[in-house]
Amino acid sequence: MLILTNRLAGRSQADTVAGVAAVLAQHGRIDLVECETKADLEPVLNRRDGRPICLIGGDGSLHSLLERLWLRGETADCPIGLIPLGTGNDFARGVGIPLDPQEAAQLIVDGKPQALDLVTDDAGGVVVNAMHVGVGADAALVARPLKPYLRVGSFPIGAAVAGLRAPGWRLRIEVDGQPVASGRQRVLMAGLANAPTIAGGLAQWAPGASPSDGVVDVVVSTAVGPLARVGYAFGLVRGTHSRREDVVLRRGRTLSIAGEPFHTNADGEVQGPMRRRVWTVQPGAWHCVLP
Repeated sequence: MLILTNRLAGRSQADTVAGVAAVLAQHGRIDLVECETKADLEPVLNRRDGRPICLIGGDGSLHSLLERLWLRGETADCPIGLIPLGTGNDFARGVGIPLDPQEAAQLIVDGKPQALDLVTDDAGGVVVNAMHVGVGADAALVARPLKPYLRVGSFPIGAAVAGLRAPGWRLRIEVDGQPVASGRQRVLMAGLANAPTIAGGLAQWAPGASPSDGVVDVVVSTAVGPLARVGYAFGLVRGTHSRREDVVLRRGRTLSIAGEPFHTNADGEVQGPMRRRVWTVQPGAWHCVLP
């Protein structure tokens, strides 16, 4: 098994990596490789030689790995075991992977790879857990410099700051070719979910979302008024926001967003600004070891 981890991990994480490696080494030969940037992935994957991968990291690390495997056409034949050692670990929460590293390592030993959906976009990117635009993406930009210090605590701070200053975006949004937002009314936040939560489990973005049903849950909020924003935020925490009149929930295979320049937050990776993007579900495109 090939174990991938972050070269920049601190001492406590280094001890965790050693503990995970010790568990896996009892069941076969391991090769521990440290990566510092996305560019390090390509030479590592060139010498994978058909081995499965144990990834020690969070949603962003899993995103980067699957993006590279997708571009190489190797997602279908590279089973992945995940040790959730990121800030939010929303994907692991959503699929039942233990957040304790030792328990997650034992799951890799005892569990079985299961086929899961991957979402791809028309610019060569992927989404593993969730993607959103609008105030959520702006919140990620605010929270980014705070994450090394406050970790999950950076998410509500970013959301509060972004929520106060975001005016909303005029966006045309379509699910499977059917309009959900016309582009005339401002949108506060919109996106898709392949699993239930974002922001380290603090926001129940799409409580019913599943990464193995062949569709994504699309959420569109037009709660741009001051009181509406507060109500929407409380609804996100409780997972009741879809009951609001200014929130639309749809399920489908494709999502397109176009209009005023916007950023995207895909699994914590922020890109943009852009004016249009299209996302498509790839059913059962990759395999992850699950309970």
